[in-house]
Amino acid sequence: MAKFDIIAATGCPTGIAHTFMAKEALEKAAAERGLTIKVETHGQVGVENELTKSEIAGAKAVVVAADKDVQAERFAGKRMVSVGVSKALSVEAAGKLIDRALAAKGDDSVAAAADVEDEVEEKESIGHIIYKHLMNGVSHMLVFVVAGGVLTAVSFLWGITSFDSTASDYNSFAAMLKIIGGIAMNLMVPVLSAYIAESIGKRPALVPGFVAGMIAIQGLPVNAETGMIDAGGAGVGFGFLGGIVGGFLAGYVILLLEKVFSKLPKNLDGLKAIFLYPLFSTAIVGLVMLGISGPMAAINTAMMDFLKGLSASGAIVLGLAIGCMCAVDMGGPVNKAAYVTGTAMLTEALAAGVGTDTYNFGTNFMAAVSAACIVPPLITTFAVVVGKKYFSQEDHDAGIVNLILGCTHITEGAIPFMTKNIWPVMPIMMLGSSIASILTIMFNVHDPAPHGGFLVLPVVENGPLWVLAILIGAVIGGILFVAFKKYDFEKNQKAAPVAKPVEASKAAAVEAPKADAADFVKVENVFVAEDFASRDEALSFVSNQAVKAGIASDADAVMNAFLAREAEGTTGMMEGFAIPHAKSDAITEAAVIVVKDDDGVTGWDTMDGAPVNVAIALLIPGAQAGTTHLKILSKVAEALMDEDFRATVKGSTDAAEIAKTINARLV
Repeated sequence: MAKFDIIAATGCPTGIAHTFMAKEALEKAAAERGLTIKVETHGQVGVENELTKSEIAGAKAVVVAADKDVQAERFAGKRMVSVGVSKALSVEAAGKLIDRALAAKGDDSVAAAADVEDEVEEKESIGHIIYKHLMNGVSHMLVFVVAGGVLTAVSFLWGITSFDSTASDYNSFAAMLKIIGGIAMNLMVPVLSAYIAESIGKRPALVPGFVAGMIAIQGLPVNAETGMIDAGGAGVGFGFLGGIVGGFLAGYVILLLEKVFSKLPKNLDGLKAIFLYPLFSTAIVGLVMLGISGPMAAINTAMMDFLKGLSASGAIVLGLAIGCMCAVDMGGPVNKAAYVTGTAMLTEALAAGVGTDTYNFGTNFMAAVSAACIVPPLITTFAVVVGKKYFSQEDHDAGIVNLILGCTHITEGAIPFMTKNIWPVMPIMMLGSSIASILTIMFNVHDPAPHGGFLVLPVVENGPLWVLAILIGAVIGGILFVAFKKYDFEKNQKAAPVAKPVEASKAAAVEAPKADAADFVKVENVFVAEDFASRDEALSFVSNQAVKAGIASDADAVMNAFLAREAEGTTGMMEGFAIPHAKSDAITEAAVIVVKDDDGVTGWDTMDGAPVNVAIALLIPGAQAGTTHLKILSKVAEALMDEDFRATVKGSTDAAEIAKTINARLV
C-alpha cells in the first residue's frame, strides 16, 4: 500500500471546477516541496480517488479545502488545516496550506477517538462552518434544479401550453416532460434542507431535514372557511429561505438530541438511530417550522418584492447588481448567492405558469444571471486570441479551453486569470458581466432553464439577442483585459535589464561546472554565533559574505534580489528556520550560505511567528534555471521537513557538522 506525506480532500458546491482546480494546485505544490500527496475529490459525480484508512493513518498531515462536507472526522487527531476550496486555487496558496498543515499540532494516537465537532471548530471559523453546511445543501440541490429546469424548458419546444390537454398545442410527450421536470424542481427545497441538515447532524438529520423542506414549500395548512389549522387546508409556502432555516434547525436539533440521549445505555444505540432520533427530531422541527411559517412567508415575500423593486429601478440597477455578484468571485459564495436566487425565482416562475408577471420576471432574471456567469471565461478566450503575445502558453491554452467552459455556463475557468492580477482583472470581469446582464434585461430575454449555457438556446426567448448581449460584454471586457496585459508587458520589458554580450557569455559559462553535492556547502560559508538586529541586517551580512567568498560581484544587487523575493512572500518557515534566496546576474556561482543567531532574528515573518535562528540562504546565478545546481538547492528546502535534520542544524555550534548535515541531504 502506497504511503503519502500529505493527503487532502477537496470539494466545491457544484463539484465541477473548483474541486479539481484545488486538486491540481495541491499536487503541484506538493511536488515543488518534494512531497508525495493523494487528493480525494468530492465532485458532482461523487467521491473519486478515495482515501483509505491506511493512507490516512500513514500521512504526515491533512489539507481539507472544501465548501461541503468531506467527512473530516476521518482525519481527527492528524495534523490538519481546513479552509474553503477558494483558498487552494493557486499553487502558491496550496503550498502555504501544505506548510501550515505540516506545522500544525496533531496526535495520531487519538485519531480514532477524537471528537469531530471539536476538531472542525478548532480549525475553521464559524462563518466557514456555516457556509460549508449551506453549500453542502446547495451542491445536492443544484442537480435537481438543472435536471428539472431543463426538462421543463424542453417541454416548451412543443408550445408554451403544450402540457395543457385543453390547449390547441397540446402534446402528451411534452406534458410528461413537464411533469417530470416539475417533480424534480419541487424536490429542490426539501433536498437543500435535508443536506444542510445532513452536513451538520450526519445521516440521522436527513429525516427532519426533508420534513422541514416539505413544510417550507407547503406552509401551514389552514381551512379557508374556519380559519383554523387543518390538514386538509392550504398554506402559503416560504420556499428557498425556509429550506435554509429548516436545514440548520434540523441539523442542530439532532446534535441536541445526541447530547440528551448520550446517557442512555450503549446497547440502545440501535433504538436511538431508528426510533428516538427520527421521532423526536421530526416532531420538534415540524412544530417549529409550522410555528414560524407566517413570519417566514412574509420575509420570503419581502425578499422577492425587493428584487422586483430593483427591476422597477431600471435594467441598469438590476443588471449591475447581478453582474457584479456573479463575477466578483466566479463560482464562490457571492456568485452562488446570485445563482441560487435566480434558480429560486425561476422555480416560482415555472410554478406560476407562462404568461404571468411572475414567469416573465423570473425567467428574465435567470437569463441575466446566466449571461453574467458565461461572460468571464469568454473574456479570457477573447484576450488570449487577440493579445496572444502578452500571455504565456499556459494562459493561452487555458483561455482556449474557457471557450467551452463559458459556453456551457461554467464560470470557474476564469479564476486563474483573476488570481494573478486581482486588480484590475476583477473589475474588468465585473464590468463585462454587468454589461451582459443589463443588455439581457433590456432585450427582454427569457430563459426557462437554470443551467446549460448556449446548449439551452432552443428554449430561450429572444435567444439571438441573448447571445449578442453576452458577446458584447465579453468583447468589451476582453479589450480591456488585453489593454491591461499590453501595458503590463511593456512595463516589464522596459524594466528588464539588457544583458551585455560579455555578461551573457559569462552567465553561460556558469552552466558548465557540476558541483559535487557532497561538498556543495562549504564550511567557510557557515557562520555560527552571529547576532543580528533584524532580517535585513542578516540578509546584508549574507550578501557581503557572498562577495568576499567570490560567489557574487555586487553585494547591493544580491541584497536587492533577497528583498525582492521577500516582497513576493516571506521565506520564513517554522521552528526558527528561514530559506532566503536570491537570483541575480551579480551571483556568479550557485551556493549556500548558512547563518545562525541563537537569540533569534526578530521581525522575520515566519509561519509560526517564532524568530529565526537559522537562515539557509540560497544564491542562484540569474542565468541558471533547471540546472544540477538548482536541483541540489531544492533539496535544501525538502530537508527542512525532516525533524531530525532541523534538530541537528539548529542544535549544533560546529560549522563543519552543519555543512556535513546539509550536504548529506543533497546527495
